[in-house]
Amino acid sequence: MKLRPHQSIHRMAALSLIGLLVGMITSVATIGFIETIHFFNQLLKVSPDSRLGLDSSQLAMFTIAALTFGGLLVGLLLQYATEKGAVHGPADAIYAVQLRERLPPAQSGAASTLAVIFSLGCGASVGQYGPLVYLGALVGQLTNRLHLGIRDIRSITIACGVAAAISTAFNAPIAALIFTHEVILRHYSLRMFAAVTVASACGYVVANVIFHYPPLFLIEFDKPLHATEFLLFALEGIFCGFIAVIFMRLLSWSMRLSKSLRIPAACKPMLAGFLVSLVALQVPEVLGIGQEVFRQASVSGHYTAEGLLLILVCKLLATVICLGFGFAGGVMSPSLLIGLMFGALFALLVPEYLLEDYSGLAVYAICGMVAVMSPVIGAPMTALLLVFEFTRNYEITIAAMVAIVFANLVSNGWYGRSFFDVQLLERGVDLSQGRLKAYLMHHSVSEYATQALPRLSPSARLSELREKMKVYETGSAVVIDDDGIYLGQVFQHQISDIGDDSLLSSLKYDRQVEFKQNTSIWEAMDIMRGYLGDAIVVVDSDSGKYLGVIPESVVIGAYLDAAQDLRREEHEA
Repeated sequence: MKLRPHQSIHRMAALSLIGLLVGMITSVATIGFIETIHFFNQLLKVSPDSRLGLDSSQLAMFTIAALTFGGLLVGLLLQYATEKGAVHGPADAIYAVQLRERLPPAQSGAASTLAVIFSLGCGASVGQYGPLVYLGALVGQLTNRLHLGIRDIRSITIACGVAAAISTAFNAPIAALIFTHEVILRHYSLRMFAAVTVASACGYVVANVIFHYPPLFLIEFDKPLHATEFLLFALEGIFCGFIAVIFMRLLSWSMRLSKSLRIPAACKPMLAGFLVSLVALQVPEVLGIGQEVFRQASVSGHYTAEGLLLILVCKLLATVICLGFGFAGGVMSPSLLIGLMFGALFALLVPEYLLEDYSGLAVYAICGMVAVMSPVIGAPMTALLLVFEFTRNYEITIAAMVAIVFANLVSNGWYGRSFFDVQLLERGVDLSQGRLKAYLMHHSVSEYATQALPRLSPSARLSELREKMKVYETGSAVVIDDDGIYLGQVFQHQISDIGDDSLLSSLKYDRQVEFKQNTSIWEAMDIMRGYLGDAIVVVDSDSGKYLGVIPESVVIGAYLDAAQDLRREEHEA
């Protein structure tokens, strides 16, 4: 439907206001989040500069105490202050937007965010960008009560919050914009795009103009790429895809192992903290998100091949232990660092021996960084734009594109689209075949149950059955016992030659087609294939009790309404 001029102006103003408001609030919250972590890193001697001047015994004391007692504090906070003791992250934002559900309560979200601050503050090997995605989504949901006459306001505000948080944290507004559409929204409607663009731009302005916040790192590059190197970038991408798969599978295994341990849930992060602290005494680069390591590993000559391999393995295992055993944090930062370390290692082991002159370690480090990260979060386009915004270099972006493509091909074949999608799949949400199927699988037919068919007991006479069929204007009826247990259906053609005095108990009841209370709309459409009747019965799968009936037209209508609504959201301007 074409909008009138005044409606277009109102919508433009409303979308801009949403993007501006959510973007500004989220950006300031993001800066506060990051600065608080830096404060704790300094206080607890986690950051490299704060560890200078301390002897080995003092370093050991600070490292072990901070991670061990920090883990206990995080465990207690998650167990008693969050919903189901869980850490909230990008998967929750995707769940809320794709299925049009609310995020967990604000109190639970705030406690989860606080747990992330404590986790990173004490030096746990977890990421900050995933939790920032949720922080942005939380801010967005809190501001979606604005009555601006815009449909899908919750999805818009959540998307704006996510874009602003990523834009501020990475100092990369274009990548943040694409990340939001690629991972959270999974479509590019103009209406969403407009608001999210404003929010992402706000994040960039707040980070650069107001707070002068530096990007993760910037690399100056002046060496040309050689044509033969693109084969090496493809090879690097394949290896990075396998590393991403190993990382995600180890993480899932660690989570299962943690659940199997018979110790209090609050003590599991404490155990992980103690183990990681022992590793950190030998390899301090595993602490926190490793921002200094990002800069150092991309500089040729700073680390040897043996040193890079040691840090890579230790970082991967430390992250798997921390996240698997209950520290709060994300997977994006660790995957970036693991990929960067591998890329630098690859540069030292392969091009340096195969080519007399190659483009340098930094290019391979950048390619490895995004080639591991993109399969983990399921965002190849975001990874590509992140390279461009970090390097401002077109040639490196093309090199990264090759590595990203091959990494995602490997990861998709051996694992799936992303770690977030697998998390959602464990919750019963399968997005692999599109938004429509996931949405319809999430909603059960019991929501549409009615009492459109007459109900009778087996002791009722056929005269009563015929009378009720006339009243309900239907050709079938439901038979239930005195306890409400469903026995089956009877149809008009069964009683055409039987007298009125006969009992229903003398008939054979039909139970060939029925829905359970948790049968989804998608499953219902498949069950109805070839069914001929007035309505299908809904039965409680546990007790066997009759819950109601659903006419075929209602199921088809629910399917078409959902499809049309999602299509409108994706294409409406």
